[in-house]
Amino acid sequence: MSTPFAELVREHQSMVFSIAYHFLRDRTVAEEIAQDVFLKLFRNLDSLESPAHVTFWLRRVTVHRAVDYARKRQRRPEIALEDTAELRDRHETGDPMLNRRLQALVQSLPEKPRSVMILRYQEDLMPEEIARILDMPVRTVKSHLHRSLAMLREKMERSMGGSR
Repeated sequence: MSTPFAELVREHQSMVFSIAYHFLRDRTVAEEIAQDVFLKLFRNLDSLESPAHVTFWLRRVTVHRAVDYARKRQRRPEIALEDTAELRDRHETGDPMLNRRLQALVQSLPEKPRSVMILRYQEDLMPEEIARILDMPVRTVKSHLHRSLAMLREKMERSMGGSR
């Protein structure tokens, strides 16, 4: 690829940070993961063929690094989720308490469904793209989306006293 590394970092740093942050809800860790991902990009730049390949590769590596970190943190918890700094979501509108509740519910999902939800609704990717990034069948992605949305709806209704 002929694009300078610094330009790739500028172009993709917010996406990489956003994926890591929305997965882990920890600004410091998301920054560390972004640095690791870009270091890995620098080392693998010669193997990437196009700008689209770079974007795909960055999303995939970021999700995998975030999942790895979450697994490691489960074995050795460091800080409570409630104690982490809150980042304003670029799409956040309406009731901030409702948004925080929904974010907490998304964080409660298992790793794969959480990754699917973040890539779909934070990164606005289609199920086919998510399937390629996470190396899973499109039907599995759609199943994760369907079940996760149903579960989130049910939990939101329960937390709001059953009213719609």
